[in-house]
Amino acid sequence: MIGRASAKMTLTPLDMVFCRMIGAALVAVPWGIFLVNRLRKLPLEVNAHKPYSLFGLSPLPLRQTLILGVFGGLLFSPLAYTAFVYAPAAHGAVLMPGTLPLSTALFAMLILGERFTRQRALGLVLIACGGILVGGVSLLKAFDGGNVWRGDVLFVCASSTWAMYSVLARKYKVDPVQATVAFTVFAVLCFVPLYGALVYAQALPFGWVSHLADAPRSEIVMQMVMQGIGSGIVGNIGFTMMLKAFGPVRTTMMTALVPSLAALSAVFFLGEPLYWNLIAGLALALSGVVLGILSSAKK
Repeated sequence: MIGRASAKMTLTPLDMVFCRMIGAALVAVPWGIFLVNRLRKLPLEVNAHKPYSLFGLSPLPLRQTLILGVFGGLLFSPLAYTAFVYAPAAHGAVLMPGTLPLSTALFAMLILGERFTRQRALGLVLIACGGILVGGVSLLKAFDGGNVWRGDVLFVCASSTWAMYSVLARKYKVDPVQATVAFTVFAVLCFVPLYGALVYAQALPFGWVSHLADAPRSEIVMQMVMQGIGSGIVGNIGFTMMLKAFGPVRTTMMTALVPSLAALSAVFFLGEPLYWNLIAGLALALSGVVLGILSSAKK
């Protein structure tokens, strides 16, 4: 919701990504230096494998830093922020958390070799049906013409990149704090110089012009704190901790409740009408999550 609200403000999507990364870097860079210095004090046999990279800023090896950084940091934010320009927030609330369990399950099969029981497959189907019930009417507006479909495609792409990060983080069995610091530092080192060069050359894509110099200071600080520190650092650490504890498939299945819970919250706090499809969608999504969790527990 903050991303969509920001799309109506002064900053352009890439401006918002820049603010998000700078805000996250204020925490990630000194934290990375601290973690790497602690690693350097370990015995020589451990340091021989160089469990750190990026000039001593990333506490993970270079290969893991690059791979997690591309999917978790460099691709996800630009895709998601740009999508909010073309499509309404309701589409993002349905498509990103709604498709995340499906793409995560696919990548888990291909990369981790996971096998899914009929019970878990049924749970994924119920989750997808629940998301369609909640947001299906809104999604149909993408066929009315215009550029809404572009935003929907970008939402799905953003969800797929985060699904890949989720599976790879599980594969490498990374520490949540180290993973968040590593991909944040990598994304900052790659995006910020490129963004600065494009702004200086006035060559931003889609004909955009940076409004960073014209934006109110409060708007910039909000992006740095809420998106950079809140979502980029705190949220990602919490999510990666869930990946480590529950695995990528079960963790992302839980996110399927987001569309229904968001719509339900709007009923209680914003006075929006309560339709039958919201109740049915929430019931289907919740049933799918329960089936997926029970299937994992049984295994």
